[in-house]
Amino acid sequence: MTRPGMDLVRPPAGATDLVLLAHGGMENSQAVPQSWQPPILRMWPFAWAVRTAVPAAAIGLMRYRYRGWNGVAADPAVDLRTVLDDLPPVIRRVVLIGHSMGGRAVVAAGDHPRVAGVLALAPWLPPGEPLTALRPPITLAHGTEDTITDPRATAAYAERLRSAGTPVRFFQLAGETHPMLRRHNDWNTLVADFTTAALATPSTAAGANQSPEPPAQSPEPPAQSPEPPANPFPGPGAAPSSGPDDRDVLLPRSGRSSTAGAVLSIAVARLRLPVVARCSAGKGTAAGKDLG
Repeated sequence: MTRPGMDLVRPPAGATDLVLLAHGGMENSQAVPQSWQPPILRMWPFAWAVRTAVPAAAIGLMRYRYRGWNGVAADPAVDLRTVLDDLPPVIRRVVLIGHSMGGRAVVAAGDHPRVAGVLALAPWLPPGEPLTALRPPITLAHGTEDTITDPRATAAYAERLRSAGTPVRFFQLAGETHPMLRRHNDWNTLVADFTTAALATPSTAAGANQSPEPPAQSPEPPAQSPEPPANPFPGPGAAPSSGPDDRDVLLPRSGRSSTAGAVLSIAVARLRLPVVARCSAGKGTAAGKDLG
């Protein structure tokens, strides 16, 4: 493969929002990723969760040139930026969701002007990873028993972001490992809730990042509710129901998921969501006609 791109699995007519899923990979490899490899297949249930949560949004899966990060080349991050740059003007907002190496890529590219939210799942964020001026909302999530990427490094990165003035949520999923199979229902819920919240405000023709016009003031402003706002990313019956956005949350074991169920959900989602277009950067990545 000479160009990065994306596999478009859902292109609703008139879509102006895109949820772009970035899969994991390897530390070093210039082999070409294949669609049957586990890191890519693992993203399909998230695509299905997004389809249900935000049916008006387009959904794409990143296609990198190489399987590896490849040191200072940071190939997946470069590829992701290339795809974002090449999207047609009809796409005004992009929510980035990445796992493992893909989590590192969405963090590295999360300052792109089209980005409207960054969700990094079990991200690979080694010590000394450069801070990015991420565009909110921002959530990092990691399993407590992950031995492939380090949940402590993710927590440390979240603290560095906060110290730089960037609000970020950090979720820890008790008992979860790197493939995110033990608690697949909780991960799906996290993805769906995050995407719903990130795209809750409709985009505007002028662009996603403009502030909306303030509403006309009423002569009698409504009384403020004493109740705090609800937490939009609770996880099934786990996290507290209210509180500030900038915090850490431990999601205890729910006992409602299984590895076998996760594997089945991958197969079902893959069958339900066929690739409808393969788009390469430099050739009109989203092939405007497919995205609106």
